[in-house]
Amino acid sequence: MPSASTLAAFAVASVVIIAIPGPSVLFTIGRALSAGRREALLTVVGNALGILTQICALAVGLGPLVAASATAYTALKVVGAGYLVWLGVQAIRNRRALAAAFEAGVPLTAPTLHAVRAGYVVGVTNPKTIVFFAALLPQFVDPSAPVLGQLVALGAVFAVLALVMDGTVALVASRARDWFASSPRRMARVGGAGGLMMLGLGTGLLVTGRAD
Repeated sequence: MPSASTLAAFAVASVVIIAIPGPSVLFTIGRALSAGRREALLTVVGNALGILTQICALAVGLGPLVAASATAYTALKVVGAGYLVWLGVQAIRNRRALAAAFEAGVPLTAPTLHAVRAGYVVGVTNPKTIVFFAALLPQFVDPSAPVLGQLVALGAVFAVLALVMDGTVALVASRARDWFASSPRRMARVGGAGGLMMLGLGTGLLVTGRAD
């Protein structure tokens, strides 16, 4: 188990990384705008589970492989970006149905498992966090002590912080969406805006990143 000072230092580094707008944060905002608070919060839960999966992968050596291999990094990025683009297209296609549901007073929500799964896919394929873990996490690990337990503890700290911070973002974004929901036309626009945000995020992931 890492010392209290190590956990505190890692927590500070984690807050900085999480606060930088990346796939998880922007996707959460997009889901809040296009589908509402419940969907966004379930997406945040799925994203945290994806982060924990990355920690497990790092523990068995996948993290350093992805950090070192341009091919593995690109493959991970393409999978995540493609999924974001698909979700964005679906949100844009369904924007009028979203407005109609609000006009009729019917909440339009996806099954819980679907929302969690969407967040999980984005979280587990997020290259920002997996490279962060591979590059920075070992610096907070004491090699003279059991490494696996330290990795799990540090990963849990990051996941909890991501859950709280991204959850806050989801709540704020969903409150803005509630105002738009008072008008069906505004609701259709905000649903389309959320879809465009996800499309832009997915496209951005495809065209940016390391070139090695």
